[in-house]
Amino acid sequence: MKKNSAIAEWIKAILFAFVTIILFRVFCFEAFTIPSSSMERSLLTGDYVIVSKLSYGPRVPNTLLSFPFAHQRLPFTENTNSYLDWIKIPYMRMFGPPDVARHDIVVFNYPMEDDRPVDQRTYYIKRCMGISGDTLEVRDGQVYINSIYNDLPEKLQFNYKVQADVDTLNSDSISALGITEGGKMRNKGEYWFTLTPETVEKIKTVPHVANISALIEKKGSYSDYMFPENEHFLWNVDFFGPIYIPKAGDSVKLTIDSLPLYERIISTYEKNEISTSHDSIFINGKLSTHYTFKMNYFFMMGDNRHNSADSRFWGFVPEDHIVGKTIFTLMSIDKTDGGSKVRSDRWFKSVK
Repeated sequence: MKKNSAIAEWIKAILFAFVTIILFRVFCFEAFTIPSSSMERSLLTGDYVIVSKLSYGPRVPNTLLSFPFAHQRLPFTENTNSYLDWIKIPYMRMFGPPDVARHDIVVFNYPMEDDRPVDQRTYYIKRCMGISGDTLEVRDGQVYINSIYNDLPEKLQFNYKVQADVDTLNSDSISALGITEGGKMRNKGEYWFTLTPETVEKIKTVPHVANISALIEKKGSYSDYMFPENEHFLWNVDFFGPIYIPKAGDSVKLTIDSLPLYERIISTYEKNEISTSHDSIFINGKLSTHYTFKMNYFFMMGDNRHNSADSRFWGFVPEDHIVGKTIFTLMSIDKTDGGSKVRSDRWFKSVK
């Protein structure tokens, strides 16, 4: 009996620890891996970051029936969901709406995965460049809020064209500068590289570099893959907006021309039926000239401005998709060259 009692106590202790870890991960802090270069040089591919869910108020999970410590897919499977959507909890967040600040580095669920519950959508990490109520514009790749410059130039990377007076630059000289993205262009002696302001100055000192210029698109040129994918908005990756970022309780005037900006919010995120007839817009069967938003929305961008799939491409992030704030790098492992090089200088480093 004593032996059975001891086993029962161990089982209780293990179950208690297991439940505590799950609750801590769901409501307090969670570790994430950076899979791409979209936030370089603030965050590097291979960084393991700690995200605080307490910073914006923990969300109650939408899917209660899910496999612990797995996201979207069960371990060792390719097509088996790690969750069941038999029971769905509506959006709830402790302590009210998330108080996201401009320039916070935020983890959120990718809004475009309509076939999954919100909490089971792919995790993205970007910098919040526009908060609810802002009017945001991108000029020459940099952000203006309410017509005032509001960016972090020291954090940014852009693509540059480098012209050399020889056919081939010394690859060792390029690697020594910490440049990880780039390659040859079509013409002889032409290269493109993704550079920070610091590496722009350094690459000028590389032997045989004759000229360097930013690869910035022209204002007014139309990229049909940019949000809202409508020819009334002649926007591209470097010139975007101005665009109003919706705030709960605010109203916008709706016209046939402006509807593409907010149609997904009205229909998908806030669950209304939209129809149009000639120049008239009907929401839930009623003629509508204005719309009042139910949630707050945010505009997210990567620091690596020319290599980031962000709000410029797919639009706003609703508040119910916000997961947490990135607070520090736990560890970092560089696997870019096929190895596993430890970046010890990035361990336990705060993220800004």
